[in-house]
Amino acid sequence: MAEIDLVDRKILNLVQQDAKISHKEISKRLHLTRTPVFERIKKLERKGIIQRYITLLNPKKINKGLSVFCFVSLKEHGELNVKAFQQSIQKLPQVMEAYHVAGNFDFFLKVMVGDVDEYQNFVVRELSEIRNIQNVQSSFVLGALKYQLNFEFSEEG
Repeated sequence: MAEIDLVDRKILNLVQQDAKISHKEISKRLHLTRTPVFERIKKLERKGIIQRYITLLNPKKINKGLSVFCFVSLKEHGELNVKAFQQSIQKLPQVMEAYHVAGNFDFFLKVMVGDVDEYQNFVVRELSEIRNIQNVQSSFVLGALKYQLNFEFSEEG
């Protein structure tokens, strides 16, 4: 694991809270000059600790307020079949996250759509057209109890 000191952890907490925070503002909050902050952020980027900066959208405001967890089992599990499924899933914009998992199912998908009708169309017209799917089970999200996209770094490390 990469060595992250206290100042790095504080910087990471700040940029996770607001990706648009300026180096000037970080410097002010951490009582440092801009140059060391800039250099530390560049180092964290080079090491791959900071992978990218993103903007989170409010799904309800863009008509994507229905989240569905979709559990998929494949008929055949050979390497080519798994890769073919993975490639097919990459092309579906409704699939926000996809995981290859162990257990009762082979894949776990997080699908975001506007409503149940849109989800039904997605399943019938897109997901079911993918070759080699044996079973699909869906769970509709009623409400989010915890929605955290960032890691919180303590001062102890």
